[in-house]
Amino acid sequence: MRSIKVGTRKSQLAMTQTKMVVQRLKECHPEVDFELVPYKTQGDRLVHVSLQTIGGKGVFVKEIEQALLNKDIDIAIHSLKDVPSILVDGCTIGAIPEREDVRDCLIFREEGMTLETLPQGAVVGTSSIRRQVQLQSLRNDLQFKPLRGNIDSRIRKLQEGECDAIVLAAAGLKRIGYLDQSPSLNLEFLDPHTFIPAVSQGALAVECREDDEEVLNLLAAIHDQEVENCIQLERSFLSLMNADCTFPVGAHAQYIDGHYHLETMLADAKDRCLYVALSSKDGSDLPKLALEQLMEKGALTDKWWEA
Repeated sequence: MRSIKVGTRKSQLAMTQTKMVVQRLKECHPEVDFELVPYKTQGDRLVHVSLQTIGGKGVFVKEIEQALLNKDIDIAIHSLKDVPSILVDGCTIGAIPEREDVRDCLIFREEGMTLETLPQGAVVGTSSIRRQVQLQSLRNDLQFKPLRGNIDSRIRKLQEGECDAIVLAAAGLKRIGYLDQSPSLNLEFLDPHTFIPAVSQGALAVECREDDEEVLNLLAAIHDQEVENCIQLERSFLSLMNADCTFPVGAHAQYIDGHYHLETMLADAKDRCLYVALSSKDGSDLPKLALEQLMEKGALTDKWWEA
């Protein structure tokens, strides 16, 4: 077995996630050497520009995918929510490990605050349209300020008073140990049944070349088939709209007691959040049915976010 070169973004979270996956691979394949190859992607360089402006979530993976195709690296590890629903030709997702917490959480500048007790007109830092419209549906008085950057910089901006609260994914906070290291952090976890997370939130993807059978066999040891089945429902729902998760859309699938459950959210032209929750034993019909029911409620009548 050759030495495996592992592509990853340079951010603290990306490096931490990559090292976690590599450690699992080493446990399964102690005879294999792994070498980390960090990249600074377009999405990392242009931190002051909205993702919608620079091309959506794909800006975090395109350059690393090209390195895969060029055979500069053998695998790439991404946050799956950053991966477009349609991969570039020649690449495939070789493994999806166990999923972390899917929830979003609010972090408040002042101790004791909650979403309910935030002052009238409080400023919430987030660049996610999905998060904005769902928070507006709960508190229509809130103001929003664009916020990008790594977890540390976002929390620092909060503590410096740039906003009253920020929204982050619980998975990232857990993976880099922020919840352990910062017990005094003023947090409120948002219920994923009423505040629908981003497609694939909390999941990681290990991408490789689709013709690299040696690597595909190696990755099979850390693959979680049940997680993949649920992720596929979420990503299918997204791809039906030819969208990425910079859109005002959320989806969360689970397999419970022999049935697949899919909860979805899509905003309409008036920023109203429309919700549909469905379940079936097979699950394959759920993305299409969910989208049809959302459209019956008024979604996708005007793609205001493309204006």
